[in-house]
Amino acid sequence: MSTQEKDVPQLDLDSTAKLTDFARAIKAAARAVTLYPLSHPAIKLSLARLTDASSRITANGPVRLGVVPDNLLMNGAAAVKPDQAVRETGTLLHDHMIGMVTLHSSPEPEGWLPFLNILAKSFDDVRAAGGVGHLWAATGQSHLELQEIDYADILREREGTTQSKWDDIIRACLNPDAPIDDETLKHLMDVCGDPQRFSEFVLALEQSEEGAMGSKAAALLRMLRGVIDLVGRTDPGKLEPILKNIAQGFGTLTPELLLELLSTDKGRADKAADLVLQIASRMTDATLGNFVANSIVSKGGATTRLAQAFQALVPEPDRRAGLLDIARAQVAQSPLGSTEDFLDIWKNAADMLTSYSDEQFVSESYARELSGARTQAIEVERVSDDPPERIGGWVSSVGPAELRALDLRLMLDLLNIEADPQRWQTMMKPVVSHVDDCLMLGDFDAAVQLTRVLAEEAKNDGPRKPAATAGLATLVGGSMMTHVVSHLRTVDDVTAEKLTELLHLAGPSVLKTLAEALAVEKRAVARQRFTQILLSFGATGRNAVEQLRGSANPAVRRTAIHLLREFGGTEALPDLTTLLDDAEPHVQREAVRAILSIGTEEAYSELQRALATGTNQTREALTGALVAMRSERAIPLFEYIVRKLDRKGPLRSVYLRAVESLGALKAEGTVELLREALYSGEWWAPLRTAELRRTAAAALHQIGTPTAQRVLEEAVNSGPRGVRAAARAVQS
Repeated sequence: MSTQEKDVPQLDLDSTAKLTDFARAIKAAARAVTLYPLSHPAIKLSLARLTDASSRITANGPVRLGVVPDNLLMNGAAAVKPDQAVRETGTLLHDHMIGMVTLHSSPEPEGWLPFLNILAKSFDDVRAAGGVGHLWAATGQSHLELQEIDYADILREREGTTQSKWDDIIRACLNPDAPIDDETLKHLMDVCGDPQRFSEFVLALEQSEEGAMGSKAAALLRMLRGVIDLVGRTDPGKLEPILKNIAQGFGTLTPELLLELLSTDKGRADKAADLVLQIASRMTDATLGNFVANSIVSKGGATTRLAQAFQALVPEPDRRAGLLDIARAQVAQSPLGSTEDFLDIWKNAADMLTSYSDEQFVSESYARELSGARTQAIEVERVSDDPPERIGGWVSSVGPAELRALDLRLMLDLLNIEADPQRWQTMMKPVVSHVDDCLMLGDFDAAVQLTRVLAEEAKNDGPRKPAATAGLATLVGGSMMTHVVSHLRTVDDVTAEKLTELLHLAGPSVLKTLAEALAVEKRAVARQRFTQILLSFGATGRNAVEQLRGSANPAVRRTAIHLLREFGGTEALPDLTTLLDDAEPHVQREAVRAILSIGTEEAYSELQRALATGTNQTREALTGALVAMRSERAIPLFEYIVRKLDRKGPLRSVYLRAVESLGALKAEGTVELLREALYSGEWWAPLRTAELRRTAAAALHQIGTPTAQRVLEEAVNSGPRGVRAAARAVQS
């Protein structure tokens, strides 16, 4: 049952985020285990993310995840708008008959492999091995508890006091040599009299691990003929209602089973050979619309098998449009209807269902060969005289790695040979999606190859340039940067170089996101990598960094200063100067340090100008930043201030602090400059002069070198009266 059909509590934002992260990690790890060998780096990366996500979701204790076909419930509550990854993970678990997952703790990364290996198996393999519960118990793991869906119990509950086991009935129907007795047929007649129970019976038949789809279709047809024959013999008046109920139940069949029914029915030569068509002719418009809607929702779009089944059921082209309107309304009410690309999905589905034909691809003679291929395949399977090594070679040729390589080769070839610009443009969506998938799974080589094609076409002035440029913009604006930034924090240096190449191919539009990631990054290795990549863009990187100066986030502005300082050169001076007036003291301090690192006369002049023309608040902040630095790198600036700054005006306090800082830094090379300050002054401003001389004398005393001491002794012995007083005060 869909979570939209039930009144469930809503998760808060924090729990929703944890559930979403866990679902994304499960989805990515399951795909990685399916596609790559265990030694592949993508496996290690996916397991690490899954371990981190499970640690966060179980931080406050065990968590129960209820599984429904289109969602996950966390401790009985659901997200208001579930992420697509949550829906897809719910579908994955439900397809493996998992009804409840209880997370007790997060194991070591390798502890997730047994669970992921189960999810990598097909449903038929899981059922053949005894079910997901049996397989999980055999692993001996205890960090998870899996509760398996038991459809047999559900069906028995709905049957009330009926003691017949549907598994036994299905087994009897599947065995063409076992007769179906009248008692069983009476029970099945009751089932066929209720469309809901008939749908449940068909579901149980399809979920059965016994027999292929063709065998199940033959079994269902055998059961239907038995029921119809029994009704005709015992109560002919019920025949029409029974047929209508079965026709209503046909709306829940899969296209695969329905096509098998039609094929099996046509292969008979008796008088009841058209039973399936008789039933299909009684399917109402609502039933046919439900059949189409169910298939589209379950598959995420129309399939070739659905198109074939729909056209077989509705041979009149004029009738199909109205039925599709009914189906569209139902699909719109499903989770698929709330996705952003629903309109595109439905348009493609409608086009396929109304106009699908393989005549332009398949000749009549070849179509006959295709029709007989299934029988020949079954015969090959029955004979099975190929040696194991030959079969192993065939299987390995279609392994996950080989298929991914073929998929990449196909995309690259299509991008290369397609001459029509319009058709080439339509390839951008699958190419961008494939690059995102490669980045999520850690297949960086494939991502680089595809992105390189787009980058090269975007540089050329050919007809493909607009589409390639738009494709790169879509790539950067999507999830690409999220994946890249995440990988750069954890991968080795060789892989980091591949990601750097990818970013250069994508173009300068990646720089803003990368700089913002640097602003909040705490790990030293990651900060160094982000910085190196930004610097590798050269002038383009500088332009992107300059745009960050106006960010509302002080952390981003500080990062901009850091990067401008790394770029170096006097070219950065105008941008750094504008940040001297920033309202955030930390930003001002970083700007002062960056300007000091330039260390030119022009840089010092800019600081003096800011001190002279800024507001009192700015002046105090800059002065505090200068004094707080107490670094030898600041000595040239303090010398510049003592030489150039007007000590009589409002900057007198800055001048005095510069003198004090030279003393505190024990700048021996400035002794002569401080001697000049000690002897300078104006007779008409005795108080100001006395303060200046005391500060200079104190600075010389702090330096304490023999040269500084000689200056003070000379001042005591032969200096003017004010100078003598200042020198004696620091020596006493």
